[in-house]
Amino acid sequence: MSGLVKIAAARVAPALRTGTVTQRASLYTRPAKEKLGTAETAIGLGMFSLAILGPSGWILAHLEEYKKKE
Repeated sequence: MSGLVKIAAARVAPALRTGTVTQRASLYTRPAKEKLGTAETAIGLGMFSLAILGPSGWILAHLEEYKKKE
């Protein structure tokens, strides 16, 4: 049995050692070309708030309807 394990390890080990692929992210950051205005910032924050809080607010507003069994 131990001979079988040695043979399997001898065949698998080189494949595990040489098969590694290193991945690097290619992100390039630099300052924005134009500054965002106050209105654009307010609209962006408003949309994010609506997207996050809107569905939970809808559920809480209609909670009594969800409790009813039909």
